[in-house]
Amino acid sequence: MSKFLNIFLPAASGTALALGLAFGLAGRDYNKSTIESLEIQLDQANARTSAAQNSSDAQNEVVQALQDRLTTVETNLAAAASQMGSVAEPAPVMADTFQIGRAALPEEIAAWDVDVLPDGRGLPVGSGDVWTGEEVFLDQCAACHGDFAEGAGNWPVLAGGFDTLADEDPVKTVGSYWPHLSTAWDYINRSMPFGAAGTLSADETYAIVAYILYSNDVVDEDFVLSNENFTDVEMHNKNGFVLDDRAETEYAAWRTEPCMKNCKEEAAVTMRSVFLVETPPEGGSNSVMNSATIDGLPSFSATGPAFIPAATVAPKAPAATKVIVEEVSAEDQEAQLIDAGKKVFKKCRACHAVGEGAKNGSGPHLNGIVGRTMGSVDGFKYSKVFAAALEDGLVWDDEALASFLEKPKSYMKGTKMAFSGLKKASDQQAVIEYLRTFGE
Repeated sequence: MSKFLNIFLPAASGTALALGLAFGLAGRDYNKSTIESLEIQLDQANARTSAAQNSSDAQNEVVQALQDRLTTVETNLAAAASQMGSVAEPAPVMADTFQIGRAALPEEIAAWDVDVLPDGRGLPVGSGDVWTGEEVFLDQCAACHGDFAEGAGNWPVLAGGFDTLADEDPVKTVGSYWPHLSTAWDYINRSMPFGAAGTLSADETYAIVAYILYSNDVVDEDFVLSNENFTDVEMHNKNGFVLDDRAETEYAAWRTEPCMKNCKEEAAVTMRSVFLVETPPEGGSNSVMNSATIDGLPSFSATGPAFIPAATVAPKAPAATKVIVEEVSAEDQEAQLIDAGKKVFKKCRACHAVGEGAKNGSGPHLNGIVGRTMGSVDGFKYSKVFAAALEDGLVWDDEALASFLEKPKSYMKGTKMAFSGLKKASDQQAVIEYLRTFGE
């Protein structure tokens, strides 16, 4: 054996030993890692199994609870059915009431039945005159509706507005708009005065309504309103409303089967247009004049449509009848006018005084008003507009007084006077003549 082999063999043996040892150690580490991995997986599997078992137990408990509830419901239904009998049988009638409360007495029902209808049904017995109504109105209503029912601030106006119903913003008052007097009586009785509804007596309500009627020139100053003459009062706008009769006149026609084809037995040309528009071609329109002339157009007759009604013969005017007029002296006419003015002036006396010892109130006294310079009564605090009139030397002549009495706020813009005015020229002239009798 050569010397090289003797040296190589021990070295190779050592190397082999080292490699074997290394492989052994590596195999041991690998097996250990594998075992640990398997142990982890086993723990996870056991955990999942345990969770599944718990979930299954919970689900079993829910199912058992539902079954218990179903059993209870079935038991209750069976018990109810045994008491009620068959569902096909009629429901049992209760033998008695619950014994709560009692039947309302006729007088109790009548106490709540307070509505008033246009024909007077529901009105209580009672009466009230205009001037009693003025006193009650000033005490109970004027704070909101003004002394003359003209409205205070934003509160409703109750008088006037007769020439405004055709305007864009009409003034709808008791006098100008309401068709039924019962509406005023019923509302005042139920809801007024504000904050103290139901405190007015029947006589007070009659009196207030009478004063409102007087403020709207519906009745005279000596009028007494009662349940007996209530329906005799005619409102200015009683014919301004129409009944809704569409249910009787139109609804039936709307519910008929509509015609969908061949609706007319005959179609005829009744007129021709001078200007014809042809069916627009694709991409635009094409309008052309008709070649026909006006002379060739059909005329309107009784057999065709007519837009101008046929002329009717005006009825002959009845022969003039001779009216016998009783002659009245100038003195008597003046006396009658002054007397009428005295009555109309009652609308003014709440603020203005006349006669011997007359003093300023909420308005200046009116002694010597005819021909007097505006805003010149000593001791009265006028508004700025009257102070300006005084500086300009404006005078209360007949024309100025009539214009002011008609519409105070329009004639003298800025006046503090709340009175809505006298719409009748006869009333204006009567008041002027009455005031003319009082000197300074």
